[in-house]
Amino acid sequence: MSKLQTEFKRVFIVVLDGVGAGELPDASEYGDVGADTLVHVAAATRNLQIPNLVTLGIANIRPLHEQMAPIHPIGSYGRMAEKSPGKDSVTGHWEMMGIVLVRPFPTYPNGFPLDIIARFEAAIGRKTLANCPASGTEIIERFGAEHVRTGSPIIYTSADSVFQIAAHEAVIPIGEQYAMCQLARDMLVGEHAVGRVICRPFEGEVGHFRRTERRKDYPLTPPENLLDRLHAAGVGVHAIGKISEFFNGRGIDRWDHTTNNSDHIIALQHAVENSFAGFIFANLEDFDMLYGHRNDVFGFARALEEYDHSLGLFLNSLRPDDLLIITNDHGNDPTFPGTDHNREFAHLLVYSPSLKGGVNLGDRSSCSDLSATVSQVFGISNGSVGTSFMNKLVSIHN
Repeated sequence: MSKLQTEFKRVFIVVLDGVGAGELPDASEYGDVGADTLVHVAAATRNLQIPNLVTLGIANIRPLHEQMAPIHPIGSYGRMAEKSPGKDSVTGHWEMMGIVLVRPFPTYPNGFPLDIIARFEAAIGRKTLANCPASGTEIIERFGAEHVRTGSPIIYTSADSVFQIAAHEAVIPIGEQYAMCQLARDMLVGEHAVGRVICRPFEGEVGHFRRTERRKDYPLTPPENLLDRLHAAGVGVHAIGKISEFFNGRGIDRWDHTTNNSDHIIALQHAVENSFAGFIFANLEDFDMLYGHRNDVFGFARALEEYDHSLGLFLNSLRPDDLLIITNDHGNDPTFPGTDHNREFAHLLVYSPSLKGGVNLGDRSSCSDLSATVSQVFGISNGSVGTSFMNKLVSIHN
């Protein structure tokens, strides 16, 4: 057993969904030149209070407005490029676990083919509405009243590979909504194998509709990846938030089915305080879902500050044999035109009480470096994907 295998008993990966770190070199291919989520949020709000993230080194990655980068951050820092084509959450999370796509998931800028819609309508016994790209709040404002009147579910997509179904919970019960999504998932295969089918339930009265937290994702089942190898090696895998949905439950031993940042943070704190050993993988989606897609800069900033406040207690709860990695899956710059994800670098912060910190990990060529790093920590095969950065980190044991 190697030294690295004995140093760390637990690895935490926390994904700050949508908190990008600057445009990727191929951003022009996606219409995302100039996107820079965290930098723009800090500049627009002018007084962003994220002292714990700054202490870890986030301002050492990119200059942030009025944030003084520490000379000796307690964490190590860098960025990761997404090698896979695309800019959706499934692609980003899959690449972190060692799945690098050759072809992007299909997208539908003009809506879904009419034969797909016809097959879906026949399967659910209802007509549908919309069939166009739109934001979630916009689509229910435009079609919500007609949906309530007709009972026809609203079908929409975005720049991402998603087939989304929006319905009022008082019009179509949530169980039936979930069943419709499963029918869609079973239909969308082959050339139409979208990354996710998403149930988008809402409630309220006409003119005052609001989405509920009973959203549910139906992703493709991924190929073999780090989660499978950890499970096979007897390393427990604990998922928090949407992680289990992104991987369709594959390789996951325990799932905290939390649905908002506040509950994700509580689950993370509980995980760090208990005796669970293994791999803890969490997604905090409110930055993206509630604020990035709605161009709400100040809401985005508040969510960052709330996470940062919780991070202080979390850091104090880490043990010497714990390793924390904070990153993101894509960008979602709330100051950028449009409401879709952006093709951006993933920021990379790495911390353990037993590491000296302050190491500049640079711009790394793939998010699969996370898979390679975690594999090295637990002494398992990395599937020949990615490059571990553990050897660049200086441990007090060396």
